[in-house]
Amino acid sequence: MSDFLHTFFDWSEIRGALPTLLTEGLRNTLLIAVLAILFGLVVGVLLAVLLLSRRRLVRLPARLYVDVFRGLPAIVTVSLIGLGLPAAGVRPFGRNPLGYAVIAVGLISAAYCAEIFRSGIQAVPPGQLQAGRSLGMSYLKTMRLVVVPQGIRNVLPALAGQFIVDIKESSLVYLLGLGVGQRELYFIAQERQAASYNASALVAAGLCYLVITIPLTYLVNWLDRRMREGGGRGARRAAADLTQEDGTGAAGLASDPATGEPTAGPAANGVKERA
Repeated sequence: MSDFLHTFFDWSEIRGALPTLLTEGLRNTLLIAVLAILFGLVVGVLLAVLLLSRRRLVRLPARLYVDVFRGLPAIVTVSLIGLGLPAAGVRPFGRNPLGYAVIAVGLISAAYCAEIFRSGIQAVPPGQLQAGRSLGMSYLKTMRLVVVPQGIRNVLPALAGQFIVDIKESSLVYLLGLGVGQRELYFIAQERQAASYNASALVAAGLCYLVITIPLTYLVNWLDRRMREGGGRGARRAAADLTQEDGTGAAGLASDPATGEPTAGPAANGVKERA
């Protein structure tokens, strides 16, 4: 039992590792994870829109991207991007491994976010898209202002899970040989473990990961409850704003396909039919 405690809970090792873990490792882990998450969100939304296109030639490249990066193990993707590209002479970030680390984790995140967003958008009632188009908005504008925001709210818990995965997958960038000042949590702990043959530094790194991921989980769950509670009021308010923006008023105006002139909505149609 004493050997077990000494191997995993040697407080002198933990105290020695914590300053570097908190000042250097935590900073770089958050930097890689946050930038990768932002990359994944932006690219994921674009991929989701392409996946929902009715044109096969538009859907096919997006589907190929998602299938490839979801199918490859994360460690293979990190190695291909971080080690393969510089070896092939493609060095957009020079010799700085942090840039390659962000791109590698971001590419993986984008593939999973695309599927998450696609499922969330498809869960939005089709009438929302039809209502936006009936107000004269283009397909892309309707998706941006009406459908995508509702889809994001639908998949917030799933996105939270993906964010946590991105934070944990940032530990794989130790393969890229980070230098002093660039090391993330796992790299620092692994170096200390190899030098002392004691796993206490890894336990300390694990605690640092938990400090990040557990509060994030509870925060997103709280935001999800708040958004769901206010979802009905927000949807009605957004619909009213869109109506005012497009000048349709409460009755809803649509443009005449032949003349392009605005015509009254259902009330006017009823008057014409009665006439």
